[in-house]
This record gives sequence, C-alpha cells and structure tokens, in this order.
Amino acid sequence: MSMFCFQCQEAAQNIGCTVKGVCGKTDNLAKAMDVLVYVCKGIAVCANKLQNSGIQSPGVERFILNALFKTVTNVNFDKTSIIKSIYEGIELKRQLYEKLKTYGLKIENEKQKSSVEWEASCEDDIMKKADELSLLNESDEDIRSLKEILTYGIKGMAAYAEHAYILNHTNTEIYNFIYKALAATLENLSIDELLTLVMECGKFGVLTMELLDKANTFYYGNPEISVVKTKVGNNPGILVSGHDLKDLEDLLIQTEGTGVDVYTHGEMLPAHYYPYFKKYKHLIGNYGGSWWQQREEFEKFNGPILFTTNCIVPPLPTSSYKDRIYVTGATGLENAKYIPDRPVNGMKDFSEIIEHAKKCLPPEQLEDIEIVGGFAHHQVLSLVNKIIDAVKSGKIKKFVVMAGCDGRHKTREYYTEFAKLLPKNTVILTAGCAKYRYIKLPLGNIDGIPRVLDAGQCNDSYSLAIIALKLKNLFGLNDINELPIVYNIAWYEQKAVIVLLALLYLGVKHIHLGPTLPAFVSKNVANILIEKFNISGISQVKEDLEKLIGS
Repeated sequence: MSMFCFQCQEAAQNIGCTVKGVCGKTDNLAKAMDVLVYVCKGIAVCANKLQNSGIQSPGVERFILNALFKTVTNVNFDKTSIIKSIYEGIELKRQLYEKLKTYGLKIENEKQKSSVEWEASCEDDIMKKADELSLLNESDEDIRSLKEILTYGIKGMAAYAEHAYILNHTNTEIYNFIYKALAATLENLSIDELLTLVMECGKFGVLTMELLDKANTFYYGNPEISVVKTKVGNNPGILVSGHDLKDLEDLLIQTEGTGVDVYTHGEMLPAHYYPYFKKYKHLIGNYGGSWWQQREEFEKFNGPILFTTNCIVPPLPTSSYKDRIYVTGATGLENAKYIPDRPVNGMKDFSEIIEHAKKCLPPEQLEDIEIVGGFAHHQVLSLVNKIIDAVKSGKIKKFVVMAGCDGRHKTREYYTEFAKLLPKNTVILTAGCAKYRYIKLPLGNIDGIPRVLDAGQCNDSYSLAIIALKLKNLFGLNDINELPIVYNIAWYEQKAVIVLLALLYLGVKHIHLGPTLPAFVSKNVANILIEKFNISGISQVKEDLEKLIGS
C-alpha cells in the first residue's frame, strides 16, 4: 500500500484511497501531506506547552492555519509546495523547541517528544517518515476514528480561521485550542477523553465561524437579498473560484477600468450578496455550477481562472485551459502560475493574470438565468415576523436544512430529486456548494419568501444555526429540536466536518447525513453518535421524505 487516505466522502469504496486519491492527488503527495500534518502536531506540542506556562508564541498560528489548509481535500496538488512547508515547519519547530529549553520546560510524552525532535534533510527522509505515520498503525479503530474526526475538524477550523486572519480578525483562544487538540492526538487518550475533545472542537468551530462572519461583514457589509446573473458580457474575463473574498476584492480593484470583466465560480457565488462588491460594475455575474463540473466549464470560459482556495480538480493533459490556471494562498497545482501573498497592508499583485486575460476571447454563454440568494442571518431575521406568520398560518410546514457540499458521484442526484419532491409548503435553508443541486430549480415562493434560501458559503452554515436559535426563542421553545426544522445535509471534505461538529455542539439532533457516512467513522463511534444525536444516513428519496416531512 503506497498511501492511505479516507478524509473525504469520495474515499475509494467508502474505505480509503490506497494507490491514488480519487481527488487526483498522487501517493507521494498524500504522504507529504501526512508528514506536514505531523510537523504541525510537533509545532502544536511546543506551542501548547509554552501556552500552558503563560508564554506566547506569536506567528505560530499563521503557519499552522495555512499548512493545515493546504492538506484539506482539493486545495493543493503541488508536492513542491507541501515539501517547502514541511521544511519551514521543521525550522519553526526547532525554534520553539529551543524556546522550551530556554524556559526549562520538558516534554514528557514520548510520542510528542518524537514529533518535536523529528527532522528531515531530504525528500527520502520525508517519505520514510510518511510510511511510519500510516493511519492503520493505530490498531484500535475507535481511537483512530476519534483522532481522525478531531484532526479533520481542526483542518476545517483552520481553513475558516485562515480566512478571518487574512481579514485581520484573530482569536488566540481558537489557536490555543488547535494547539491543544493537535498535541492530544499524540497522547494515549481514552474514548471518553477523545469524545470530549471532539465536542470541544465543535464549540470552537462555532467560535471560528462566528469570527469569520464578523470579519466578512465588517469589511463587506451584511449579505442582502440579491439577484445574480449568469449571462456573460462582451469583454474578456477572469474567473475567480474558491472562497477568499479578500482576493476577489484585490482583483476587482486592479481590474477596474482595464476592460477585463470578473466572474465568480462555485463557492464564490455568495460574494454577490455583499453590499461592498455591488459597486464594481465589471463584476458581471456567476459562471457555471458546482466545482466538479469545472473541467467542461473552464474550457468554455476562454479566460484565465484564479483559484483562491479549494475546490481544484486537476485538469486533464488534453485540457486547453490548463495554461490559464493561476493559484494563490494555500492552493497549489503543478505547472500552474502561483501569485505570491500580499505584502503587509498591501494587495496581491494580479497584473500577470490581468494581462493574460486581455489576450483572451470573452467567455462562451453557458446559461442565462438569475439566481436569488443572500439569506444570511441578518437578512433572514429582518424577515422574521413574516416567517413566523407563515409558520403559524400553516403556509410553511417545515424548513429543510440542505446545506453542505456537492460532489460528482451519481448518488448526489438524490438531493435534486429530494428538493423537487418536497411539498410546496416547505422551505430549503442552504449554504455551501450543495446549493447547486437545487438552487436553479423553479421551486417558487411562499408569500414572497423563496423556497430556497441561500445563506452563502459553507462557513455560512453558521448563519443557519443563528437563525434556528433565534426562532427557538421567538417561538418560546425550550429545545432547538422542537422547531419545524429538519436536516438533510450532504458532506464532502473537512470543512463539512467542523460544520457538523458545530451543529452537534449546539445540540442539533436527527441529522440525516449523506450520500454516505464518513469512512473514518468506526462502527462503534457511529453508534455513539447515533445514540447521542440520532444521526443517520440517507436512504431512498421517498422514504426519507416520509421520515423528515411526513404525509
């Protein structure tokens, strides 16, 4: 076995990828990522030890957030980038270890000490260490399962915390938990101790999404009901994919007046909901659908594509657009042009991609429809009286949370069919790329309230939780689970893991999760979650409609 990875929903046979990742990563790339996570754990051991002694380690959080983000599914496919981060992490770890010694602090746990002391002088050292780190070396599958749930939750948290950090919103409490939790994965903990940490991870997931929400709204305003066009213009364009709003801001400033238009793709669609971005008339609209359709859609865009975060699908060797891809931030793709980070108080330099765009043809038309969104917590709560009246009058029977991720497997068609067959007195609450399965369907509205309310990106699932908690209070209920809200959530990668843990921390029960339950959840751990939170998988559309909605 040259690799083993089961961190995403597409894990081969819902067991694990062992030769090459279904996502497209090679075995050596997967191994390098395992080592980068290991290096982050060694850094975390030092940072946690220093923190517990009241000694701060400024700058550590920036490295760990970015490094962990690089290992999230579909973010980085450049082994050179990962290897570089490993060496940078080793140097940072060395500095922290010296700092520990200066203060007379010792690491007693042998596994933690080994992670701190391990170094590499060449790539062979890295690959040798990767073989030693195989997940399957942990013989107790329940312990392994809980440690992986915790690790993947931290990866998702790091991704969101990185976005907030870029927007100058930080939280030392969040970083300290990340250090503590990563260090704990190298300890011999019991199932109960690990379960406690997993639930605590959910708590800090809520805090992280709240931090990012504050950052986004501080700079860009509260999302508002918006109509997003999909019709293309006559100018050449740049297509922005991923999640990073700061990158989009920098690009829009630099393209203004150049004759180059800007379009959003995938999870960047919600950028159109923020008041700040509406002033840029050359932000034309949204191009295409979900991330997994990019190989066909990028061919027709004609202009360059900028990846700010996941989700990247490596282009085929025959793809005409492979020379039009630019990456930045935590992203990486072999042979793609990398745009370096912005200087302090400055902007990223997008001049190369802008000049490239000027030489390209305008994008081909894919569709000509309008998408309505912008239903984050501030906007929805401004409509709360109308919503309450609709519920009390029976015009709205139930809200169905269908947030989460999309994916390419045919089983994902389940969510489109589920949305189509929902009774007309139900409203879908969504966030994340899962929306692409139904947001373009003609589902109508209820007294002017659209039957699909899109809160935004996957991190904006936080908005759905805020809405539910507010409605609980307004309806005078004691438990969030007494609300007429049901959950049928799709997952794909590690950001979905932290969203799920956040919902569990908030006390949400009866979540249907699909299209498959995570391969990294052991049978016994699954039973614990079922017993405590009544989590279940999906089955057939009509059967699940009966369970969730009733007759």
